[in-house]
Amino acid sequence: MSVPFTSLKTLDPELVNQLQEALPDSLFTELQGALSVDQDRLKLAEYKIRILEERLRLLRIEKYGPGSEKLSDLQLELLELEPGVSSIEVEAESQRGQLDLPLKKARQHPGRQELPANLARVEQIIACPPAQCVCAQCGKETVVIGYESAEQLDVEPAKYFVRVTKREKRACKACEEQGVQCAPLPVRIIEKGLASDRVVIDTVVSKYADHVPLYRQSAILERETGIELSRATLDGWVMRVGELLRPISGAMGQELLKGDYIQADETSVGVQMHDGRGKNHLAYLWQYSRPGGAVVFEFRMGREREGPKRFLGNFEGILQSDGYGAYDHIGGPKLVHAACWAHARRKFFEAVKLHPKDQTSIRVVAQMDELFAMDAQAREQNLSQSQRQLRRLEKAKPLLEQLKRELEAARAEALPKSALAKACNYALTLWPRLTRFLEHPQLELSNNWVENSMRPVALGRKNWIHIGSQEAGPRVAAILSIVETCRRLKIPVRDYLASILPGLANFPINRVNELTPSIWGARR
Repeated sequence: MSVPFTSLKTLDPELVNQLQEALPDSLFTELQGALSVDQDRLKLAEYKIRILEERLRLLRIEKYGPGSEKLSDLQLELLELEPGVSSIEVEAESQRGQLDLPLKKARQHPGRQELPANLARVEQIIACPPAQCVCAQCGKETVVIGYESAEQLDVEPAKYFVRVTKREKRACKACEEQGVQCAPLPVRIIEKGLASDRVVIDTVVSKYADHVPLYRQSAILERETGIELSRATLDGWVMRVGELLRPISGAMGQELLKGDYIQADETSVGVQMHDGRGKNHLAYLWQYSRPGGAVVFEFRMGREREGPKRFLGNFEGILQSDGYGAYDHIGGPKLVHAACWAHARRKFFEAVKLHPKDQTSIRVVAQMDELFAMDAQAREQNLSQSQRQLRRLEKAKPLLEQLKRELEAARAEALPKSALAKACNYALTLWPRLTRFLEHPQLELSNNWVENSMRPVALGRKNWIHIGSQEAGPRVAAILSIVETCRRLKIPVRDYLASILPGLANFPINRVNELTPSIWGARR
């Protein structure tokens, strides 16, 4: 007698009675156990299918871009069958269905933007034509009574020229034994170099602020000047600047460690190894910073705990990071760990992308958005930290209690390895760190300051692809530290580099802290 692939509970009662009468008790019990095992296998198979479907959807979203987040699995499957689908087509298709998330308030257009007052003004006066210079009624000559003014941003293309430096040579005709004296050379970034300081600085800024790789800069120079400068020459300039900036980057790190709050994150970067394998090594740039303050990148060949442990030393302030375990058990005994709400929210938003109609994930994302909206409103109203903290205790605390209950209930109902369960586990595991902002007024809700400073590295990776060698890593990190800190502090990076780089090689090492961007900007 054949038995369907199911449990005895789902069989017809009469068939179960017939089986029990026909089979010995031991065989009937064995059949019950076998069918129960088959039922467990069926559930396990269904569970694995759901997990694989989630992974497949996530891969398709990554393939077709943000617009595909709003598409159903059937729409994504049709895209797979259609070769050469463009991002415009995906976006158009996505407009048919939207995620059921709270809409962001549309920003009002600020109107015509005023041009910065610090930019030089070059006036162009347009005279009236002859017909307007004579009165149409009496024929007398009209007089200028004022001007109708309008401003536009303009630019002069880069103009290359050869700077000829002539130093005076002096001698006394009456005292020939005194010899000839020559005016001293001005200090330069690269002594006896072919390029001026401004060309060297422009090369560094173009690569690490504007993400223009050296081979493109070499091509631009040849096109504009007719001079062929190899990438190796330009790279030599960059490495020289990086070596000069390393002590300043170290002094910036000491500035950070004297404070009470540091945000940290890390990102990968390829490094050429020159070992004959033809493969890049996966190294890391670790970033340490304070919101609105200095940014310090540190280059490490790995992602181990030794990196942050060495940098932070005995730091005993607040360290805000994601959930990566390398940040645990470092710093001094009083160090306070804080987590990032943006990372927690991102995991639930990924669950929404996988299951656009999952109301639990949508509700959690909306509650987290309320937290961010509170702080955004505090910024708009220019509230002090103490005023913001009062608002957090009044409004955020009850919201967090409700959110925690929601997460615990969702985790209990979700499949263990589903995107929703993983998101709940992440948030609940880090819950004490996520709620630490209620105790520390200076603490931000997220590490978004750090992530914004990581974006130039991500853009750079797509352009300059990798770091040329292990030895170049610390120099690149020093340049990135300066460029990103100047951006945050709104300091013109070219002016800063032109001010400190010439003569920096001979500057006393014990006074290098006087040249950090924050000190230089304050003096300026």
